[in-house]
Amino acid sequence: MSPEQALGREVDYRSDIFSLGVVLYEMATGRLPFSGKTATEIIDRITHTQPEAVARFNYSVSTELEHIIRKCLEKDRERRYQSASELLIDLKNLQRDSDASAGTVAQSRRKRSRKSINSLAVLPLVNASTDPNMEYLSDGITESIINGLAQLPRLRVMARSTVFRYKGREVDPQEVGRDLNVRAVLEGRVLQFEDRLIIKIELVDTSDGAQLWGEQYNRSHSDILAVQDEIAMKISEKLKIEMTIHERKRVIKRYTENTEAYEAYLKGRYYWNKRTAEGFKKGIEYFQQAIEKDPRYALAYAGLADSYIMLAAYNFLPPIEAISKARAAAMKALEIDGKLAEAHVSLAAIEGENEWNWSVAEEEFKRAIKINPNYATAHQWYGEYLAVIGRFDEALAEIKRAHQLDPLSLVINIALGDVFYYQRRYDEAIEQYGKTLEIDSNFAVAHSRIGSAYLQQAMYAEAITELEKARELSGGKPLILAVLGYAFAVANEKDKARAVLDELKERSKREYVSPYYLAMIYTGLDEKDQAFEYLEIACEEHSSWLSHLKADPKFDSLRSDQRFADLLRRIGLPPEAIEPAR
Repeated sequence: MSPEQALGREVDYRSDIFSLGVVLYEMATGRLPFSGKTATEIIDRITHTQPEAVARFNYSVSTELEHIIRKCLEKDRERRYQSASELLIDLKNLQRDSDASAGTVAQSRRKRSRKSINSLAVLPLVNASTDPNMEYLSDGITESIINGLAQLPRLRVMARSTVFRYKGREVDPQEVGRDLNVRAVLEGRVLQFEDRLIIKIELVDTSDGAQLWGEQYNRSHSDILAVQDEIAMKISEKLKIEMTIHERKRVIKRYTENTEAYEAYLKGRYYWNKRTAEGFKKGIEYFQQAIEKDPRYALAYAGLADSYIMLAAYNFLPPIEAISKARAAAMKALEIDGKLAEAHVSLAAIEGENEWNWSVAEEEFKRAIKINPNYATAHQWYGEYLAVIGRFDEALAEIKRAHQLDPLSLVINIALGDVFYYQRRYDEAIEQYGKTLEIDSNFAVAHSRIGSAYLQQAMYAEAITELEKARELSGGKPLILAVLGYAFAVANEKDKARAVLDELKERSKREYVSPYYLAMIYTGLDEKDQAFEYLEIACEEHSSWLSHLKADPKFDSLRSDQRFADLLRRIGLPPEAIEPAR
């Protein structure tokens, strides 16, 4: 029965159209759109929830037929078909289009081979609401569409960090196509008005600026998951991407059916992406809220794991404290969903950088990439792993693949420069770090990395200039301050180096400062005993930075000491020195 009949309200011919929609849905899927253990539960679902997408159960059903069924099943009768004749016209038109398509199969195949599009950028959907607090929703829907389409191995989808560099800008889709080397661009707007969610989408062919598809969705806010499924499937259809049943399932896979849990997850990722201590902590709060709403929400556990990994990597928390929580969250995510690429990558990072179980880490990276070959972070982190253990050719290949997927990512561009830096190819490293500054001239890390490369070329004045700039831009973050202290030391400005040491030691009384940083400055001062003292503390803490010890040229002066070889052995790295590139 229709929602109005279930609630005992007045019914009319549109109530019959709803009931016909129920029959059509069952014919297409083999199951009822609304079911439950009791009559009360069924009535609640009829009046408040949307049925799962037909494509989840029957992939031969076209998007157009699903649209017809959904229009029959609208909760608001004003949004249903207003007559059986109107419904009949749509069904006859669908039959006519299907017959025409069947009669021109060969022609369609030739056309598809000419115009098949294999690369896409999903630009950040604009928050059309007046409330800036709804930004998480437009950002989250964008990211969900990206993640869904990235499951298709034959479609190159630009990663979040690249497309979000266009956020808040008026852009020409064809210009974006040229900048990112993609054949299609998706853009749109999101408006939440009371309990309604309005999403306007446009898909553009960047080769000629032609619109491939446009649609406006006006649904109940509780339909957010279903709408995202429809958008992802419609895009793949318009791009003429042929999918296996397994790939279709992955594109529209839902990690939760609970809308409140999903919204909490979106808020968690919104704050996580701010990459600040407060952002990570706020993200953790929302991920935990998502888990409270749905204890089987694997993605929320993966978000928790990523938050704690970043708190350790950015030295906002002591590694032992953060990583134990990260491991627990990643393992729980994989217990729920063993094919969640994000959780495998999180576990790989823990096993490698923090636990030094290098072979286990590599297995996890490879597993994640096999599950989702388009996951840029998996390629980036695997490349960084390969670089710190000295497998540079493989590292370069992985990070270049990450760069193809996410060309405007600042951290991926830095990672590419780091491979050259660890190989002692300093000119190439400086060139790559410079390309990063072309994307964002105020990126402190890039200035710091250029300074580090200058130091290895004994260009001390230039190095200190870059590092002072990095300190200013970063607000004096401990890592950048430590590199500056090291620079003062090797430039024979030892009083300044010791002043930085004192500042970091004082700050360590109020916040976490990695002992690795202090060891770096003592190494520059050629005070080896103190350097090894702090490296030992870093080893006890399982500092993630200690995994860089073999590759980082700042510690070259310690390599001849037996204590250095002993440290590498405990970290699980082979002790041989890295030879400069020829």
